[in-house]
Amino acid sequence: MRPVYRTAHFVLYARSNQLSHARLGIVAAKRFAPRAVTRNTIKRVTRELFRQAELPTIDCIVRLSKPVNSKAGPATTPGLKALLRAELAQLLNSQTRARK
Repeated sequence: MRPVYRTAHFVLYARSNQLSHARLGIVAAKRFAPRAVTRNTIKRVTRELFRQAELPTIDCIVRLSKPVNSKAGPATTPGLKALLRAELAQLLNSQTRARK
C-alpha cells in the first residue's frame, strides 16, 4: 500500500527505496490541464521544488488529480503558478516531516 497525500489539485504517492537518493515521477494528464504550456509549467515547478527539498530516500509520484484551468482561460498566470507552487511545496514538505 502506498501512502497517499492530497491537496486541492494533486495527489502524492510515496514509498521508500533502497537507493542513496530520492526519485520523482510526474503525471499531468491532458484532461486536467488541456494546454501543453500548463502541463510543462506543472512539471517544471514540481522538479524545481523536488530538487530544493531535503527528502529522505523515497520514490515520489506527483499526479494532477483535478482540473487546474480550461482551454478558454490563459495557459498560465502568476496566480496559477503561485497556487501550484504552494500546493506542491505542501506535498513535498509532508514527506520531509513524515519521514524524519
